Amino acid sequence: MEDTSRLCKCLNFFLIFTIHGLLVKGARSKVYTVGDDEGWDSGVDYGVWSSKYNFSTGDILVFKYLKSQHDVYEVTEPTFRSCGDSTGVLARYETGNDEVTLDQERKYWFICSIGGHCFGGMRFGVEVNAASGSNNNSTNGASSPQAQPPPSTQGSDNDNGSSKLYGPRRWSLGVCLIVLAVLFELFY
Repeated sequence: MEDTSRLCKCLNFFLIFTIHGLLVKGARSKVYTVGDDEGWDSGVDYGVWSSKYNFSTGDILVFKYLKSQHDVYEVTEPTFRSCGDSTGVLARYETGNDEVTLDQERKYWFICSIGGHCFGGMRFGVEVNAASGSNNNSTNGASSPQAQPPPSTQGSDNDNGSSKLYGPRRWSLGVCLIVLAVLFELFY
């Protein structure tokens, strides 16, 4: 009788876990092509581009450009402001189709290091918030404060970020840990 009771508990648990798995599809990260259709090139206002979006941890920036004409450096804020590339370079991207995962809640600063391009406008900064947040503050190098962009319309037809499925959110990890604890209690 005890084995039947344990079997029923296991089946109930399996059913609940399966339903949870179907309902919780994981974190939806957004993939943004920097500059949208124009890509990473001279003549694009990246301050305006970045202010259209709310960036969250896990989102991905894709830099598309001609490898012989541009590059992407992730830099510190002082390096961003000075358009220098001798110090303060955190990462270099030079393939022409670079993906940068925004994996931390912080400000990110990007420049093109090719002569004169940064001063010509090929630079921008973004504030990355926690995945559950919806506020954003993008910076294009101006010293005056910018107005906050409108709330995110992620997932709507007018949003140029595309949704992709990337692993579970942090709270899902907590749910999994609770499930494991329940299983442990059932069998030990």
